Amino acid sequence: MAQSIFITSAEGHSGKSTVALGVLDALSHATPKVGVFRAIARSTAERDYVLEMLLDHDGVDLDYDECIGVTYDDVRADPEAALATIVERYKAVEAQCDAVVIVGSDYTDVGSPAELGYNGRIAANLGAPVLLVLSGRAGEGEQLGTAIARTPDEMGQIASLALAELQHSRAGVLAVVANRADSDRLTEVVTAIQSVVDAASRAVRVSPGQPVSVWALPEDRFLVAPSVRGVLRSVDGRLVKGDADLLTREVLGVVVAGMSMVNVLPRLTESAVVVIPADRTEVVLAALLAHASGTFPSLAGIVLNGPFPLPDDIDRLIDGLGSTLPIIATDLGTYETAVRIMSTRGRLAADSQRRYDTALSLFEQHVDTDVLITALGLARSSVVTPLMFEYGLIERARANRKTIVLPEGDDDRVLRAAATVLSRGIADLVILGEEIEVRSRALELGIDIKAAQVLSPFDAVHVDKFAREYEQLRAHKGMTYQRAADTITDVSYFGTLMVHLGLADGMVSGAAHTTAHTIRPAFEIIKTKPGVSVVSSVFLMALADRVLVYGDCAVIPDPSSTQLADIAISSAATASQFGIAPRVAMLSYSTGESGSGEDVEKVRAATALVRERAPELLVEGPIQYDAAADVAVAAAKMPDSAVAGRATVFVFPDLNTGNNTYKAVQRSAGAVAIGPVLQGLNKPINDLSRGALVEDIVNTIAITAIQAQGEQA
Repeated sequence: MAQSIFITSAEGHSGKSTVALGVLDALSHATPKVGVFRAIARSTAERDYVLEMLLDHDGVDLDYDECIGVTYDDVRADPEAALATIVERYKAVEAQCDAVVIVGSDYTDVGSPAELGYNGRIAANLGAPVLLVLSGRAGEGEQLGTAIARTPDEMGQIASLALAELQHSRAGVLAVVANRADSDRLTEVVTAIQSVVDAASRAVRVSPGQPVSVWALPEDRFLVAPSVRGVLRSVDGRLVKGDADLLTREVLGVVVAGMSMVNVLPRLTESAVVVIPADRTEVVLAALLAHASGTFPSLAGIVLNGPFPLPDDIDRLIDGLGSTLPIIATDLGTYETAVRIMSTRGRLAADSQRRYDTALSLFEQHVDTDVLITALGLARSSVVTPLMFEYGLIERARANRKTIVLPEGDDDRVLRAAATVLSRGIADLVILGEEIEVRSRALELGIDIKAAQVLSPFDAVHVDKFAREYEQLRAHKGMTYQRAADTITDVSYFGTLMVHLGLADGMVSGAAHTTAHTIRPAFEIIKTKPGVSVVSSVFLMALADRVLVYGDCAVIPDPSSTQLADIAISSAATASQFGIAPRVAMLSYSTGESGSGEDVEKVRAATALVRERAPELLVEGPIQYDAAADVAVAAAKMPDSAVAGRATVFVFPDLNTGNNTYKAVQRSAGAVAIGPVLQGLNKPINDLSRGALVEDIVNTIAITAIQAQGEQA
């Protein structure tokens, strides 16, 4: 039977989805198979965006339709029959999972005081303890973050009423989360609720002796702000100009431009949507120019209201400006447009990166997930899934934060990854690029990189300092100051020199540059560790239940036996650094003494060198892949080997074999390939694939930070 938790609230718009996402993420890091179940949805005709967001999480592998219990219509028609259906459909999900996050109803459509009681009955019948979410905000002013904060005493009163209702429904309570609480009074809010919980704990707690935990999450305006896409939907609009990718940006204000241009400009505010009558074309142009200038606030979008098409000349003029700012057209009047925008609510969705990152960050900062998992009775699994491994990387990186330089500040993927890294506290960052351009693009994308340092590779002070250092390092090659000054403005050289001089602990690049462009400066400046003859690479291959190390798959085309030995020893050290016990397989087309030939002899000689240079290592070679990975094959071919059938580090005889094998395993076995991770350098420099996804960049930054921790030790 799966461990489950039922997340419900005492009223609508409590931000329950933020808590559900945080709980789901925490459970995904503790156990391999996590499910999601939506007890009551608004309808089957309209997709439930909260359920879609949770199902989009990497740790969940379920279909949408199987994760819904009933609709509001079903509950109204026959509450008892609906409850029976919920139990039946939940059991089908539970059978597939180790843990299930159950999300209660949303107090929409037909919300009533009895709704919490019905949620409590569902939880009791499913045998799931309740995590109660209380809203720290009151009133109807939810839109654009204007709701009034509740006092600690008010939060205590709401907790008292909600706990009594759950007690009446025979539901056990595991924890209480005060969401959207006053950030200046979090401790007071927790204390007020805890006193109420303690008084009622005998009646509502899940089991005797197990305390009911109380946590508080502060209000964050970006979590409740609507997106530009939400505004577009609210006004029944259509995107007529601008970049559709920028529709995810949050809207923090509304400016109704029913006045002349000179009076509109001083009223513009950061991340606002400007509502402009479609026939006031001079105001449209002024708003676009103000947004592009960098001297006025950065806008989230423009809404043109009224049934007036843009004149052809104005249309061409806007195209000529090359603005990416979304322009939405609606046939509504000014008043109706403004009212609808002000009534638009924010939605936590997977495609809104800033909101998603912020929600996870708030939950991680303010909820003790270890206490939560222990209270659920969920033992941490010995199996390591890709998601669990990635989370382990993040945890290790932020335990001792390092500074990583990202040279490619003009790449949107890098900026998005930077926003995630900063919000999750994984590392401190330096982004190379012109500050006005980098920060303006981040604002357009609706992401937060304020905590990053943005540094121009043409900064005069740094150019002079770096040029002198590079001139000295390459003096034996006849380097002059002028040539050095020209060379080091290349972002790869500039970033590498930052690492060399201690201004950053590591560098991650390659999203927009070749591997050679990224690592050539490292060969010249950082150089190899003592006793290591070559720089090589590994991929951390996260399979369904374990993590393996593959090397070299990216750098050395045809290594000699000496180089193969270096690769093996470096790969074993990398494995140890990431918590993988190294058992090294020196791969060949032959196992043991069964074959001969130049290629086999190279591997045999390399294996002997590894045993000589690192006698403490468990190493076997030459050995075929199946004998290294499969226990049954190993028992037949090398029954007495401590490595055969149990290898964790696979050293390939050449780049052709290694690169093809890692890609074959990645595609055929559904493995997550993290890397390439460069090894052998004095300081960590890591290369990205030019097809890297945002999550690949985040993982590589975490890996680089962990490598930097090892260098410091």
